[in-house]
Amino acid sequence: MRIIDEYLTVGRRSMSPPRPLVVCGPSGSGKSTLLKLLLTDHDDCFALSVSHTTRKPRPGEINGKHYHFVTREAMQKAIADGEFIEYTEFSGNMYGTSKRAVRDVMNSGRICILDIEIEGVKNVKNTDLNPTYVFIKPPSLQVLEDRLRNRGTETEKSLNLRLSRALTEIAYGEQQGNFDLLIVNDRLKAAYASLETFLRKEIEGLSGDRPEF
Repeated sequence: MRIIDEYLTVGRRSMSPPRPLVVCGPSGSGKSTLLKLLLTDHDDCFALSVSHTTRKPRPGEINGKHYHFVTREAMQKAIADGEFIEYTEFSGNMYGTSKRAVRDVMNSGRICILDIEIEGVKNVKNTDLNPTYVFIKPPSLQVLEDRLRNRGTETEKSLNLRLSRALTEIAYGEQQGNFDLLIVNDRLKAAYASLETFLRKEIEGLSGDRPEF
């Protein structure tokens, strides 16, 4: 699937867009916290692609910021119309990344972050986006379970589903060649340092490209 060409506006067609960043990891691995730190420290270099989902918003979630909350019918139609790069379903809800969401970030000149699931990663690998792939791994399943329980948003059924899914996700994340970097998020400060160091070249490249006034 060709993606990049259609994302460049007329004024940017002579420029190569920065490579997107795909970040994946089980729910509770801490990837959202790491990305929040990255976006806070380097908001001029990175921006999140806002995913679509058919699930209901959780307390504090804002439509258009955390997710685009849509109906199943609307999302299925958009997928059928070819508007999505990747999509998957988990626990009865659909999740996906639209072309427009990625295009909006790429046209801003920033690195587009795709926070997606394993199936989404596999779909992206069939496109021409050519992103950098990072997998965030919890130190253990017990730690992962504790984090999920502490959220207070999971039922026993949904918790068991997430833990079962985590086993599959970790197995894929650890498989050689699937990701460019694997971070074990045991200590947040150290995990973030590893992520920031890995992305240092891209950060400095974008910062250096910005004109001074």
